[in-house]
Amino acid sequence: MFSELSPMKLLAIAIVAVFVFGPDRLPEFIRNATGTLRRVRAFADSAKQDIRAELGPEFKDFEFEDLHPKAFLRKHVLDGDGLAGLEDIRNALDPWPELGEVAASLRDTAGGGQQSQTPGAVSLAKAAEAPPSTRHAFDPDAT
Repeated sequence: MFSELSPMKLLAIAIVAVFVFGPDRLPEFIRNATGTLRRVRAFADSAKQDIRAELGPEFKDFEFEDLHPKAFLRKHVLDGDGLAGLEDIRNALDPWPELGEVAASLRDTAGGGQQSQTPGAVSLAKAAEAPPSTRHAFDPDAT
């Protein structure tokens, strides 16, 4: 939570606190702030204990931190022995096998002019131009 607070930042906060509250009232303010923080923590702990008591004995090992999405996934999707089904999902969503097939068919078609054995392969060979009699004239006034 406070990992990015360097000693210089803490010193700057202390200097600003001395200027804002004054050297006489600063200790009293710190005592009030820590007392309030203790009361909030005690209230949160008692609320957690009340919820655990209401859930019953089957939820005695229930942790509220497990409700965080990352912790939930870590606990339920990732087993102790590794990934549970995640490897199958990763393999199913991997585009490289299909891309390899497409690349191979393109290489076959472009390389030797031979048709690929892959069904549904696309030919990149340039089609012969249509004879002039079957070409449609372009009308610039029509557009």
